[in-house]
Amino acid sequence: MQERMTWTEIKEKYPEQWIGLVDIDWENGATVRSAVVKYVGKNSTELLEIKFDNEPDLVVRYTSPDSLGPMGIVGCML
Repeated sequence: MQERMTWTEIKEKYPEQWIGLVDIDWENGATVRSAVVKYVGKNSTELLEIKFDNEPDLVVRYTSPDSLGPMGIVGCML
């Protein structure tokens, strides 16, 4: 089973990478408090294809440094 991690743990483990998240615990409806990382090592296009083809609940995020804002470069919550 995949491990649930906080957003801080996810950013530390997968710095500056596109990731696909599932089973998300939201804070204030917009900020990821914790989640399970299902996909790593794919680009945003690949992850969005997976989302639209098979996994509508997948959330695609970029693990940017906090200096770029709470939702990363694009904050892709599609």
